[in-house]
Amino acid sequence: MTHILIAPSIIAADFGHLAEQVREAEAGGADWLHVDVMDGQFVPNITIGPFVVAALRSLTRLPLDVHLMIVQPERFIEDFVQAGASTLTVHIEATNHLHRTISSIKESGIRAGITLNPATPLTSLEPVLADVDLALVMSVNPGFSGQRYIPASTARIRKLRHMLDAIGSEATLEVDGGINMSNAREVVEAGATALVAASAIFNAKASVLDNIDSLRRTLYN
Repeated sequence: MTHILIAPSIIAADFGHLAEQVREAEAGGADWLHVDVMDGQFVPNITIGPFVVAALRSLTRLPLDVHLMIVQPERFIEDFVQAGASTLTVHIEATNHLHRTISSIKESGIRAGITLNPATPLTSLEPVLADVDLALVMSVNPGFSGQRYIPASTARIRKLRHMLDAIGSEATLEVDGGINMSNAREVVEAGATALVAASAIFNAKASVLDNIDSLRRTLYN
């Protein structure tokens, strides 16, 4: 099996001990750190901004996979690039100038990602799919951690895998939402190459290191 990227999402981390939890994720073999940025408008929650991304950048060498759940994300590209983001992923529903936004991200020297809400047809990605470095399937409705995986997401992952393969794209196919030990293998078998996990990794049941190990063993055993 191809190496599957695991990206712990800090939305579920203990922010009172964020530095420690980030170091545990890195020591546990995390490939990326996933950072959810919410503005209270595109989604019904408010999280963090460029200052926290900059703080994370000072704590770890892991790539920072920044998911912008904000309206008009093009307004903040430079801020997040300067803060140390490695990838910026935007929603097709959040900008009126999608191709320009993707181009601006790539011109800044980092990876550009695209995503969409669970009810938005995958065909809406077609005009820009060849231009992105990452395509993200949301397997929950964005805005909150701890939601259950939407079962219909598996078919969407499979369809997007086919769409990427059909154009010869080497973009990462990432899945975010409700990923845990019980469904991770199903998601990977459908075609995902990167998994975002929040409460499955950052919880009180086991250490961050042990949870990452359990998730990876689920994939390869």
